[in-house]
Amino acid sequence: MPSTRIETRAGWIGERHADLIAAVHRAIVEGILIPESDRHVRILEYPPEAFAAARHNGPNYTIVEISMFSGRTPDAKRRLYQALVREFAAFGVGPTDLTIILHDVPRENWGIRGQSAADIDLGFKVEV
Repeated sequence: MPSTRIETRAGWIGERHADLIAAVHRAIVEGILIPESDRHVRILEYPPEAFAAARHNGPNYTIVEISMFSGRTPDAKRRLYQALVREFAAFGVGPTDLTIILHDVPRENWGIRGQSAADIDLGFKVEV
């Protein structure tokens, strides 16, 4: 049940918000093997003056932060990075304009339906 936040400068996504959300979700499904139905993705766009980046970053520079249950292997995380780079390329965002940050959150620190995620059968394997 990862929670994903996409942050970027306003303007370049245009009318493609749903397409970008779907692309990011595809990458997460491929990378860390979550169920297709487990979608929690949001986009935050900022005015250019409110989104500072390094000089070498282009106007489409994007940060993707994914909070997810601890337990994914380094290989699963590598799959996720590669899938995200591939999906963002279709939107004109190159590898140097994409930063991906993963937050490994212990299941006991995640609440679902008023319960600790550690106490719930998730229906999928986290240790992939």
